[in-house]
Amino acid sequence: MAEQICCVKKTMRSDEEKRRLINRLRRIEGQIGGIIRMVESDTYCNDILVQSAAVNAALNAFSRELLISHMHTCVARDIREGRDEVIDELALTLKKLMK
Repeated sequence: MAEQICCVKKTMRSDEEKRRLINRLRRIEGQIGGIIRMVESDTYCNDILVQSAAVNAALNAFSRELLISHMHTCVARDIREGRDEVIDELALTLKKLMK
């Protein structure tokens, strides 16, 4: 059985874009840490659920930002270069994001 390799393609990002994306992820990481501490300290379930919803919203915002950048750069470039299969790839990605 062939082994599927993830992340074979690369996307060059500006230092500013990398900084922005990484800062968002670090904030989400901090929120997750907060939720872990809430569970460890027996915080009321509803309070944890509210924080969990905030993490989901933050991760969705991160995904939206990355998706928009992907469409403006990678997808647009591939279509201009005649690689229309990127449309199927994008459709599959959107399907995964909308679960």
